[in-house]
Amino acid sequence: MKKSTLWRATSLLLAVLPMISQAQDQLSGKSASSSSGRLFNGTGGYKTWSIGVNGGLLAPVALTGGSNDFTKWKVSAGYGGYVKYQLLHFMALRADYVGGKLQADNSKSLSGVKPLTSPYSSYETKLKWSATLNAVFNITTVNWLFRQNFVQLYASVGGGLAGYNPTLTTTSGKTINDKPSGSIKELIIPVGAGLKFRLSEMINLDLGYTMYYTDGDNLDGYVHGPSKDKYSYGYAGLEFALGRAGKKQLQWHNPAKTMYDELEAQKITLAASLDAANQNNARLAADVDKLTKDSDGDGVSDFFDKCPGTPAGVKVDGAGCPLPVAVEKKEEKIVITEEDTRIVKEAIQNLEFDFAKASIKPHSYPALDRVADLLVRKNLNLKLSGHTDNVGNKERNLALSRERAESVKTYLVGKGVNSSKIEAVGYGMSQPIASNKTAAGRQKNRRVEFTIF
Repeated sequence: MKKSTLWRATSLLLAVLPMISQAQDQLSGKSASSSSGRLFNGTGGYKTWSIGVNGGLLAPVALTGGSNDFTKWKVSAGYGGYVKYQLLHFMALRADYVGGKLQADNSKSLSGVKPLTSPYSSYETKLKWSATLNAVFNITTVNWLFRQNFVQLYASVGGGLAGYNPTLTTTSGKTINDKPSGSIKELIIPVGAGLKFRLSEMINLDLGYTMYYTDGDNLDGYVHGPSKDKYSYGYAGLEFALGRAGKKQLQWHNPAKTMYDELEAQKITLAASLDAANQNNARLAADVDKLTKDSDGDGVSDFFDKCPGTPAGVKVDGAGCPLPVAVEKKEEKIVITEEDTRIVKEAIQNLEFDFAKASIKPHSYPALDRVADLLVRKNLNLKLSGHTDNVGNKERNLALSRERAESVKTYLVGKGVNSSKIEAVGYGMSQPIASNKTAAGRQKNRRVEFTIF
């Protein structure tokens, strides 16, 4: 992520602040003489400031972006805190602090492959601090089903700085620390999401996950490749609302609830006026009835109900329409016959490649075509396992076994097979089925195995 991108994101955040402030002034009544009929009368009656503390796990990996320059990442304890100001019921500004450490090594990853060129065996980075300013958006503030929210989904994005100190361990066991008395300072962009639960008007339970994208490749101390480093923080904590007792938190304000309350208040006022009114009052009563009548009893008045006549007991959305019902998917049983096995075995026996290459010889095509037809017709899955003999370089044999498995997959996909149904892996010379001391044994070891399921 280039620095220009970070500054553009920061500039955009600063540009929208005046517009948010203007909208807040309008909602607080600075430019209006009457509060009648408004869904939100300003922030004065709500708690807008809060502080939070949390603890969780730090990891040198992100859900979108992968891991860094070491094969096996580890999780470590992290801690953090924040100060937040709620601008509107759906948006806030939050200053965050996070600290802890990050760890990874070059032991075998989930795929079982070790790096070939890294001079380091592991690292540990002390994340001394990270300070960011984030815009937080409450996604589920407006709730037509419940008048009082108790859980909300939020998302956040922002920018800031991180200070950290990486310590590397070489493959020979030597420890390297380029900054023994200081730290590296790097620009970061945090992107996160979370769930918040209202425990009381003073305390909220906060569960979240934030991905941090750095503007450099030295978080793990190893500058390698064009991609930038990243890390993530999953946490649980408590948020404490600041303000006078009796005030509600602005972030839990539900405009839908306010609208319902105002309609209810209007109904009571109009009903009282009917006792001493004439025919005009009767007409007003009819209008109120139109706003509040719920003929099908689904909890949504006829005035807002876009799906009238909903059967009793059916759950509906804010428009009064039935919520979708999950349909249980029946799992189809797949039977692999002897004929299917024979087709696959024939393809294995007839499969040949050009010498030291991944290109398939043309006489192997008919047998592969029958396998493709079988996979499409019965919606089967296929695992392709490439193997070689022990002649030549180990790394080249591993690459060649993968290339040959991928070559078969590419051919089958070209014949209409869904690529997600085929897994292609290479094992090189690691799994021989015959002795490599004879030509016949080596011939048997140079193979691609088919496994259908």
